[in-house]
Amino acid sequence: MNSKKQPIAPRRKTSFKVYMKRYWQLYALLSLPLLYLLIFKYVPMIYIQIAFKKYSIVESVWKLPLAKNYGFEYFIKAFKSKDFILALRNTVGLNLLDLVIGFPAPIIFALILNELCFKRFKKVVQTIAYMPHFLSWVIIYGLALQLFAPSTGFINMILNNLGMESVPFLNESRHWVATYAGLGVWQNFGWGSIVYLAAIAGISPELYEAASVDGAGRFKKMWHITLPGIKPTIVVLLVMNLGNILGSNFDRPFALQNNLVMDVANVISTYVYKVGIKGLQFSLTTAVGLFQSVVGVFFLLMANWISRKLGERGIW
Repeated sequence: MNSKKQPIAPRRKTSFKVYMKRYWQLYALLSLPLLYLLIFKYVPMIYIQIAFKKYSIVESVWKLPLAKNYGFEYFIKAFKSKDFILALRNTVGLNLLDLVIGFPAPIIFALILNELCFKRFKKVVQTIAYMPHFLSWVIIYGLALQLFAPSTGFINMILNNLGMESVPFLNESRHWVATYAGLGVWQNFGWGSIVYLAAIAGISPELYEAASVDGAGRFKKMWHITLPGIKPTIVVLLVMNLGNILGSNFDRPFALQNNLVMDVANVISTYVYKVGIKGLQFSLTTAVGLFQSVVGVFFLLMANWISRKLGERGIW
């Protein structure tokens, strides 16, 4: 028997041409989203300089004169505006409320679904919970109006028939904020649970079997196996949500707001629409948008740094 080891042939490096010939279909598919990002996300960054210049619709953005105070005229003007300060306060407050109430909701829902034994019933519940995600906020506001209107809403009609007073869900600031947060949770908790259900599916069944042998019940399995198993996913999504603490969608607050609740319903996105697009103050609102983006990136970096310090992976 020959005891000599046969020499291992060195692996030949695959040339770039051979590699591209083999996988060009994947890069062809990737080119479409990259083209989208380039055209609609990166090219518009050229116009960030409008925030530092006196904008004129008839002049090229490269030829616009620099604004006063070394280009920071519109930033100073924004922070002197009571409407902007109010919009900033409302944006942070509503987003924090969404984070406190809306972030745990899909986690809890995913944990409950994971404990259901009847698969057919589980699929029906999942489908019903996913459906609100595909409704626009205009449709949701129409439904809310039918349910929560002061005199003609279904819920207030029931309360009146029971001898109770109507609840101003949509026309009083405190109740409007609660309705705003509740509708946001209702629309997103089912769709948001998909990520957590996928993370739960990746947990080894042997851990649950070992826990059952040790006499652990469902709650202890959930607390000691399921939650630690999806902890990295929770941290990543929490970091991403913290990065959006100063961001705001336009359709949700714009569809739900009315003149009676503007003290809590006017957020940065609606402020930019009213002042920038309707009021034609493009430099001012570009400065507001740039400030919003910079603060969002700062929150994202800080949240990622904290998660790394606590021993989690973060998002990079």
